[in-house]
Amino acid sequence: MLDARVLDILPYHLRGGGVQRGHKLHQPHQALGLLLIPVTLYGVFTNHFSANGPSRCLLLELLDISVSELLLHSSNQGCSMWMIQHCARDVLEALAFLHHKGYVHADLKPRNILWSAEEECFKLIDFGLSFKEGNQDVKYIQTDGYRAPEAELQNCLAQAGLQSEIECTSAVDLWSLGIVLLEMFSGMKLKHTVQSQEWKTSSSAIIDHIFASEGVVNSAIPAYHLRDLIKSMLHYDQGKRATAEKALCSPFFSIPFAPHIEDLVMLPTPVLRLLNVLSDASLQTEEEYEDILEDIREECQKYGPVVSLLIPKENPGKGQVFVEYANAGDSKAAQKMLTGKMFDGKFVVATFYPLSAYKRGYLYQTLL
Repeated sequence: MLDARVLDILPYHLRGGGVQRGHKLHQPHQALGLLLIPVTLYGVFTNHFSANGPSRCLLLELLDISVSELLLHSSNQGCSMWMIQHCARDVLEALAFLHHKGYVHADLKPRNILWSAEEECFKLIDFGLSFKEGNQDVKYIQTDGYRAPEAELQNCLAQAGLQSEIECTSAVDLWSLGIVLLEMFSGMKLKHTVQSQEWKTSSSAIIDHIFASEGVVNSAIPAYHLRDLIKSMLHYDQGKRATAEKALCSPFFSIPFAPHIEDLVMLPTPVLRLLNVLSDASLQTEEEYEDILEDIREECQKYGPVVSLLIPKENPGKGQVFVEYANAGDSKAAQKMLTGKMFDGKFVVATFYPLSAYKRGYLYQTLL
């Protein structure tokens, strides 16, 4: 359940009883130059059975895997640079919009960043601790391990019945995101690390050590761009911490990373990619090519309407099969049923594929 305070940042025509079912707000934010893809709002209703009295509730779209689950699947190896970049950009754009409107999320953590299969982006959820900057009406904010120093001090003083002279601002969200990105890179939960005295005295050196670890990633230039971005978010002085808008200008976001095959298995989209299906010999004659195309279409249509089907005859992508479904739900069902299935004596490997790249005709040389 989301706190009603989030209603304040929704357009007027989405509030109260006048909500349009299934409405999506895709509006460029003029001041920031962002194309926002928010969570789909299906309705607003009042819960009269809450223990604390009636409360406003929002009925939102069902999202997919969270960053918390992605970290579990990374097996302490860390996420790919493609995934980290994708997540960082999506969350920073969401924060830039929120902060421009004067709001602080105040509970950014891996569990509150979820993947949208239909929009193929990460979305920020759970505004239960959010507040208007300069008018904080929530005593205790953020979660252990992702709490900014100034929020930690404020929480401690609040427990003692005292009031902090330092005001929590939107900078607390950048601190949380910095920790999330460091965890995605390292593949490790850092709660005990960031709560240690060593972190308080030499956090920069600890970050350097994580990035220098051969077990995480090679010390390539793109990794150091990410390191510098994370450091800019983790200044103890909130006044020196990067804003979301400034962080989006990092050179890290100018590097074209390719997804690993694990990324394309974990992050659903409406497009399915089938590997280990065809040999070069299957593509030699037009007649055989058309027969195979029809056989695959017939099989894939068992799981939902197929919008388009592509089998490239040349590299990149030669011999791979790309199937675009009408929605990600059908694609997920197909991926589950086709993985490991026999086709022409071969075991099929089914992954998802970015719809935006497919529409542009861009076929990644996937990293294994």
